[in-house]
Amino acid sequence: MKLWYQSMASEKAWPGYKTALAAIVGQVREPGTAIEVHGIRKTGGVAEQYRYLEYLEMAELLENAQAAERQGFDAFLIGNIADPGIRECRELVGIPVLGLCETSLHLAGLMGASFGLVGINDKFTLRVLENVRRAGLESRLTGARNMEMDRLLTLEETFTVPAARDKVLGRFAEAADAVAAQGAEVVIAAGGVVMALLAQAGVHDAGRGAPVLNGITALVKMGEAAVRLNRIMGGRFTSRRLAYAAPGKEQLAEIRKYYGDVFRTGPAGGA
Repeated sequence: MKLWYQSMASEKAWPGYKTALAAIVGQVREPGTAIEVHGIRKTGGVAEQYRYLEYLEMAELLENAQAAERQGFDAFLIGNIADPGIRECRELVGIPVLGLCETSLHLAGLMGASFGLVGINDKFTLRVLENVRRAGLESRLTGARNMEMDRLLTLEETFTVPAARDKVLGRFAEAADAVAAQGAEVVIAAGGVVMALLAQAGVHDAGRGAPVLNGITALVKMGEAAVRLNRIMGGRFTSRRLAYAAPGKEQLAEIRKYYGDVFRTGPAGGA
């Protein structure tokens, strides 16, 4: 199978993260799985915790989802903790679409009765909390702590500067222990770059018996499972009723008249 892993990080601004991410997904994939890691190449990719900047990056994300389907990929994985474009992509393409946050939240529910979050900063953690509410999992959340890193690019140097890496790992450990002390049975590292750093360092224990859920690994493994389930279910993994319904073929001519060549692939346009 072929998986497209879509990071929202600029490939130019995050070379260390890009290399680390590619290595991690290569290590955790099954032998028969091929994974391509893509970052943001056109606009931005350094501060998507701000909604307007995320909006500017969304066009490339949606284009890539359609490109993945046209090129024969079996699933599209959105590797950003805010899950940007996840609903739009599911409506747009016919292959399974999974998000880093949603996947981590639901998997945490299989690992323990409650979970807590260690976020990067207040702004980004707010986005994650919105996803928790959207998933209907507020009753399972015990709390969240942040590492107080407002400038995301500060994290890039953790992949090349040992002192910077150790500092961030120390901040994570402190916040993770506080979350576990609040009653979290599972701790989610709520940021893709931090997940990569933890995977590199082999950090899987938050202390007090609470495991650290690494969303990158979870997203890859659940992506593989989704592809297998999609095959078993005859291509019906994603529901086409209501939320992710695409326009019917009879509507496409009218829609394209006003919007252009949209829905080129997927359940509406056909591959």
